[in-house]
Amino acid sequence: MKQLILAEKPSVARDLARVLGCKQQNKSYIEGPKHIVTWALGHLIELKMPEDYDKQYKQWRLEDLPIIPKHMGLKVIRQVSHQFRAIEHLSKRKDIGELVIATDAGREGELVARWIMEKVRWQKPVKRLWISSQTDKAIRDGFNQLKPAKQYDNLYQSAVCRSEADWLIGLNVTRALTTKYNDPLSAGRVQTPTLAMILEREQEINSFQPKDFWTIDATIGMLKASWERNGEKRLFEEKKATDIVSKVKGQQAVVSSLQKKEKTEAHPMPYDLTELQRDANRRFGFSAKKTSSVLQKLYEQYKLVTYPRTDSRYLTKDMENTMYDRLQGLSSGYREEVQPLLKQRGNVVAKKVFNDSKVTDHHAIIPTDEPLHLGDLDNDERKLYDLIARRFLALFYPAYRTETLTASLSVAGETFVARETLVIDPGFKVLSGKEEESPRALANLKEGQTLSVKEVNAEKKLTEPPSRFTEADLLTRMEKYSLGTPATRADIIERLLGSEVLDRRNNKLHPTPKGKQLIDLVNDELKSPELTAKWEEELEAIARGKGNPKEFLENIRKQTKQLVMEIKTSSQEYRAHNLTGSKCPECGKLLKEVKGRDGKVLVCSDRECSYRRRKDPKLSNRRCPQCHKKMELHNGKAGTYFQCKPCNVVEKAEDKKKKVTKREERQLLKKYSANNKEDEGFGNSLADALKAAMKDKK
Repeated sequence: MKQLILAEKPSVARDLARVLGCKQQNKSYIEGPKHIVTWALGHLIELKMPEDYDKQYKQWRLEDLPIIPKHMGLKVIRQVSHQFRAIEHLSKRKDIGELVIATDAGREGELVARWIMEKVRWQKPVKRLWISSQTDKAIRDGFNQLKPAKQYDNLYQSAVCRSEADWLIGLNVTRALTTKYNDPLSAGRVQTPTLAMILEREQEINSFQPKDFWTIDATIGMLKASWERNGEKRLFEEKKATDIVSKVKGQQAVVSSLQKKEKTEAHPMPYDLTELQRDANRRFGFSAKKTSSVLQKLYEQYKLVTYPRTDSRYLTKDMENTMYDRLQGLSSGYREEVQPLLKQRGNVVAKKVFNDSKVTDHHAIIPTDEPLHLGDLDNDERKLYDLIARRFLALFYPAYRTETLTASLSVAGETFVARETLVIDPGFKVLSGKEEESPRALANLKEGQTLSVKEVNAEKKLTEPPSRFTEADLLTRMEKYSLGTPATRADIIERLLGSEVLDRRNNKLHPTPKGKQLIDLVNDELKSPELTAKWEEELEAIARGKGNPKEFLENIRKQTKQLVMEIKTSSQEYRAHNLTGSKCPECGKLLKEVKGRDGKVLVCSDRECSYRRRKDPKLSNRRCPQCHKKMELHNGKAGTYFQCKPCNVVEKAEDKKKKVTKREERQLLKKYSANNKEDEGFGNSLADALKAAMKDKK
């Protein structure tokens, strides 16, 4: 009997098939002597939509809400139904004895496979492939240690609860807001509190009142020192600042105290997905979505890094004996850094990284033992891989050690402070490639020594408002309040940008007028990050077998009813921020300006009207019969038409005659070869052949 192996996507399936010796290629699977490898295309199955329960729900109406089915049904996604049918056909083969789930090793991957199993009514034994990298060795080891699928039943229940909760709350609240205020308004369990945090920061910025303050800097002997009093370096009264400057100018300073403080900076831990997204955003301006996409290629295509969608920054103890092989894989691209470490047999200095209790489903993101070929990577892939590689290499270097010298100088009753930091051991920071200079101006000072005040200045400054969030900042907040998971946070940010409630400018996230109004319309409870964090904790508890799925979903249903009722009875008003003064030519309502794929587009503000046109109409090559200028090309309910506004001329576009390609010409000539010359109308030219072919086709 053969094993049926279900991967999440074709590229992973091909790798599994190659390692398992499956060589017989078919359209939707690859077969070998002992295995048949097939694949999903992401999700093949989804929750039924409201119109699947009742056709009346196809039209959005406020009075139909909330829509809460007694039992949430599943349906095959139409666009990928061909692949589902292929898997369904394979599942019924009599020579297949068991199924191996080889989808992504996480909550969403489990859902992809289990829903397919449910739709094909799978009854045979099931095992789980759970691996953290896609190298040949990891795949072979994984198949030698297949786990019973029952071990992941709780993870599946958690995934179902998450999916149904998002459907119930997201769909109902979105429909309620959209129908009540006649504008596409999207809300959800995670995206709404995320947006609320950005609006809260925006309110802090708008309410901020800047204040003047002064700092005082002096040159004392060869030292650069700053005025301080009880740790405060700012003065908020100009007179006090000028008085201090006048008092100390030209005076003698006495070294009142010298302090030395040694500091050890611990090794940075390897990356989890959120920390990597933060770092890539700070250093390279990558969006969270871009980091996820590039990282997925490094994992799946190049097999250079371990599983990306992890929330752990630790490694398991049994991984310690794999460090030498991983260093060897790195060595071709990082020879100078790796060679000394190989001589030490890959001994990890930061032993705290090995902690089984801190690893849940997957360990931290680190390089695999796959040989590195830097030339195969593009610029973005190199940048991201370099972050992961150097963070990994840091584990093998000593800690970073510094010594801070602090000199306090008394001048006419005022205190000035000078500080210097000396590097004792650069440790893992040698990997940054930057040599830190250690100043020595304070090294020869002694207590009681007298120095002259050569120059002293007061500088006026302004207090600054809190800065707007970058994606790195927002990811930190989302992680703090358990909004989403490492795997979903990038998509949540992109969804907010796509629904035009957020705008990204110079790597900062700005709320739009639509976003500001939306937060005012949404229920206070749904805006609260604490509520969403509580839901995420419950989902995590379900995944660990410590939560109650039935109770969780009952609470979500009650919450949905309450949220919809609050929107229905709300007296809040809303005006679309993007309304223009132009009227729809089809229904007379005002047009709105929205972002489209090809730039700004004007659409009718009435959701029932489908009018849509480019803001700057596309000029065609057709000329106006009156003024002979190029006419505008428009698409409307009646189809495509050309318009010259100055002359008020409108012409309907005729169907374009299909051009015959070179390939079609060759096929026609071959068909109407010399053997068919007796056919009516066939001569010796291509034109004659085409004429006869068209006649034959009719």
